[in-house]
Amino acid sequence: MTLEDPSVQVGPKVPTVPAMANIAGYLPRGAQLRPNAPAVVVPGRGKGEWKSTTYAQLEALSNRIAGGLRAQGIHKGMRACVFVKPGPELIAITYALFKLGAVPVLADPGMGRERLLSAVERTAPEVFIGVPLAQAVRSVFSSAFKSVKVFVTVGMKLGWGGTTLKKLTAGQPDTFDPEATSKDDPAAILFTSGSTGPPKGVLYTHGMFHAQVLSLKALYKFQEGEIDLACFPLFALFDIAFGMTSVFPDMDATKPAQCDPAKISRAIEETGATTSFGSPAIWRRVLPHCHDQGFKLPGLKRLLMAGAPVPPDLIQKAHAVLPIDGDVFTPYGATEALPVASIAGREVAPGLLGAMHNGAGTCVGEAAPGIEIRLIRITDDPIPEWTDDLRQGLGEMGEVCVRGAVTTEVYAEEEEHTRCAKIRGEDGSVWHRMGDIGRFDSEGRLWFLGRKSHRLQTESGLRMPVPVENIFNQHPRVFRTALVGIGPQGSETPLLVVEATPGEYPKGETMTQGFIMQLRDIGRRVARSADIEHFLFHPAFPVDPRHNAKIHREELKAWAERQVL
Repeated sequence: MTLEDPSVQVGPKVPTVPAMANIAGYLPRGAQLRPNAPAVVVPGRGKGEWKSTTYAQLEALSNRIAGGLRAQGIHKGMRACVFVKPGPELIAITYALFKLGAVPVLADPGMGRERLLSAVERTAPEVFIGVPLAQAVRSVFSSAFKSVKVFVTVGMKLGWGGTTLKKLTAGQPDTFDPEATSKDDPAAILFTSGSTGPPKGVLYTHGMFHAQVLSLKALYKFQEGEIDLACFPLFALFDIAFGMTSVFPDMDATKPAQCDPAKISRAIEETGATTSFGSPAIWRRVLPHCHDQGFKLPGLKRLLMAGAPVPPDLIQKAHAVLPIDGDVFTPYGATEALPVASIAGREVAPGLLGAMHNGAGTCVGEAAPGIEIRLIRITDDPIPEWTDDLRQGLGEMGEVCVRGAVTTEVYAEEEEHTRCAKIRGEDGSVWHRMGDIGRFDSEGRLWFLGRKSHRLQTESGLRMPVPVENIFNQHPRVFRTALVGIGPQGSETPLLVVEATPGEYPKGETMTQGFIMQLRDIGRRVARSADIEHFLFHPAFPVDPRHNAKIHREELKAWAERQVL
């Protein structure tokens, strides 16, 4: 990080990615160095039972899959949709595609049927690898999959043609020579969560994946032999690169907010997990459960929460069950650029609580290794090329822009979205516009103020939601809040939508008005929120399908306007 220019953050340097790189190389390396170490662990049939796949076994399976796919005509550059449940097959198939130089398309089934079908159709995959349920959906909605030529079922094949993974791998050797790929060759297409619009396919290269491995390892000091409770399955792809064990708990990864907290806490204890990555929605269930049961997590030294701003009370709940040398980390980034910044929970609480509770926003920390962050003036217009007059100064709000080796350059088959989100740098590099509004403090830390599309244009000027929400979220009966604007743009009236903690939703006019009076009293203590006079209570906020944590504010805004206009 540098403070020489207060409008710029620059993270520590990381090694340069080699010109020729294939992310699949981490798996054979792990199999050579740690052949008998568990690579993937999944729940067994009985309570407390776990089934392990070693690095050597995973490498052999991946090689047989790669050989079988090559025999089917799959080659470098072909796109392959993968719909397989978390486990060794998912990791082995993905690495097999990397070895072929093919491009796995990893879409989240939780994004909803229509969005999912639209996303698949736009990327035009030629290969479809999926469990029977996914194949059945493909058969019913065949028009979205008209580009697919090769079908592989992971499990029992019924009437949809193609072959099975078992037949595909039969007779294939346990060895495979990976395709030579450069750092600029396409490696995968990952979809955004779609929390502020339709999910977009983000094109990753092999070099970007390598850069992420280098940055994440430098940032969080992952060590070979660690055990990761993989509550977000895609992050488990990095575990192989770190030489760690991926434990997939018994949960529906598409519905993290519905996880069984007892199963998650038991999985941590039974497998000896040392680290975990997951949505705040998971830990909002698990941590109170641990507290209620008097259950500690002494072996968990690193807890990563991402996908939405992490409230301070959740960090404090984590500190109550983690060991003294353990901590919470809140990576900031997006599918298009990760990691961008990070901060440790013990720096947030108690050090920054006062500022957050008084409307400073949410601190997301300093620039990650290999990342440069700048703030630019707020506009919805495309910006084709970088100019220095775009930059904002210290303390000024601006849109967060980032560049570095982990920053993706284009969306797959989405020219308009690419044009609106990317800026060509003065040296030919590409800046990604995060779509977030932030500011830097005097220590060079980045503070998140909200999404650009969620800003309010009031008669008194621009208002950002997160600083105001953090003030009201201190109320003990408030689960979360969302500041929305009602009325015409330019003269919007701020209105706070409140989701009460379970069991605290006000019943009747007297209880409702009493709750509102308490909220107004909290708001009037801070200048930033003193003028908030309008409140509505919502039973359950609509949230994104991936993390179950990002609030769909556009839906809340439309709902609020129906209530009062």
